[in-house]
Amino acid sequence: MHKSFQFRDLAELFAKANEEKSGDQLAGLAAGSEQERVAAKFALADVLLQQIIDNPLIPAEQDDVTRLILETHDHESFSTIKHMTVGEFREFILSDDTDEAMLKALHWAITPEIAAAVTKLMSNKDLVLAANKIRVITHCRNTMGQRGVLGIRLQPNHPADDAAGILLSAFDGLLYGCGDAVIGVNPATDAVESVSAILHALSRLIDTYNIPTQTCCLAHISTQLQAMERGAPLDLLFQSVAGTQKANESFGITLSMLREGRERVLFIVTTQKLAV
Repeated sequence: MHKSFQFRDLAELFAKANEEKSGDQLAGLAAGSEQERVAAKFALADVLLQQIIDNPLIPAEQDDVTRLILETHDHESFSTIKHMTVGEFREFILSDDTDEAMLKALHWAITPEIAAAVTKLMSNKDLVLAANKIRVITHCRNTMGQRGVLGIRLQPNHPADDAAGILLSAFDGLLYGCGDAVIGVNPATDAVESVSAILHALSRLIDTYNIPTQTCCLAHISTQLQAMERGAPLDLLFQSVAGTQKANESFGITLSMLREGRERVLFIVTTQKLAV
């Protein structure tokens, strides 16, 4: 029996094209059937990339994240792909003729909405193939992201944030060859004193054994900044972020707060280099 589906806007189309997720179902956004999901994917494949740019899912005047995305969008690079549909862009990404240099040139041309749209049309194997085309190289106390290199995070959490317990767990993990990506602790409490103690302890461990890695204490960004102001050795400044202003506010963060954290870290790093 022939059945047709209608989607009132891009937001609904994006939601219905998602793979089945309990969160979407609880929010009342999920496709009502597998038929509707497939229909949404077919419809999404025919949407022009330019349409996605012209119709933000959340208006810029209501959301500072959307505003930032549009302000930093690389219109010049985007002009080379704006004529493509989402389906055509998927084929472009997966094509053997598309290499890392070509994809990197589009870095600031691909908005989160475009990335989300094209991934909804990809299988797990497609996603692996697409991701394998690009290397994201990062530098701190060591270098991560090169091809053929496996980086592992070590997470020596402790229920009472006891420094000795954290160090014992970290040392145990290092003996297994883990921790080159980062030694990152999720603190039990979001207290400046506790975060500072953890950062000092991990720094002593790294310096004592000359370990090529970096540390992070995943407290709220404001707590990490206060610890840094008190002299705590901070390698990586961490903060969970979301894709909308309201969601970030639920984390207790704003874009201005993140900018401040970035500027402070850059200032300290520059000052340290000048001192050396």
